Amino acid sequence: MKSIIIEDSRLARNELKNLLRVHPEIEIVAEAANAEEARASIEQYRPELLFLDIQMPGKNGFELLEELDEVPMVIFTTAYDEYAVKSFEYNTLDYLLKPIKEDRLARAITKVLEVQRKQKEGSLILDDQKQVFVKDGEKCWMVKLADIRLFEIHGNYTRIFFGKNKPLILKSLNYMEARLDTNQFFRINRQQIINLKWVENIEPWFSGKLKVKLRGGQEAEVSRRQASKLREFLSF
Repeated sequence: MKSIIIEDSRLARNELKNLLRVHPEIEIVAEAANAEEARASIEQYRPELLFLDIQMPGKNGFELLEELDEVPMVIFTTAYDEYAVKSFEYNTLDYLLKPIKEDRLARAITKVLEVQRKQKEGSLILDDQKQVFVKDGEKCWMVKLADIRLFEIHGNYTRIFFGKNKPLILKSLNYMEARLDTNQFFRINRQQIINLKWVENIEPWFSGKLKVKLRGGQEAEVSRRQASKLREFLSF
């Protein structure tokens, strides 16, 4: 599994690499000391996993993830426990406090490999005819995934659009993306995933971006990077 260590302390990076020697399934393809280096390495290597410190010079770990169109699996490594709750707004598999213990790291790696196995088997992916239970406050729905036209980040929640309803659920957009069929659901930017079967119109937009209009009235902007992928995906 291609992985990148993002940590401003060289000593901490070396300690983590030493701990990972007993896990040959984890391949460290790059290291980064700050968010700028990390973003360049992520674009170059397309890792499946990040070992990510939170407090770094310049942008912190959360700010780095918010800049990525596609977020790999993440194991946070930090000396501070106050970020634990916030970390799970992202594609977080685990949260390790420094100094990292061997047994705790081993459990995190086991979790990552299990998720990878399920992804390869497709057992995490939900069929579009699957009915899912949605609860927002005292209101509840059973809704088919095929009827959901848009998923959108709303603070710590994801807003789901179907019919005239738009409830909030306490799941991250990254979590939703991991469960959805990529042949039907497409992440158009960091904030939104659309159901391609609900697309009514696509038109060119500013700076190489696209604008999509969905049946139901919503319009959304496709980021420049995702616009290129969408064109490729929809081409013959």
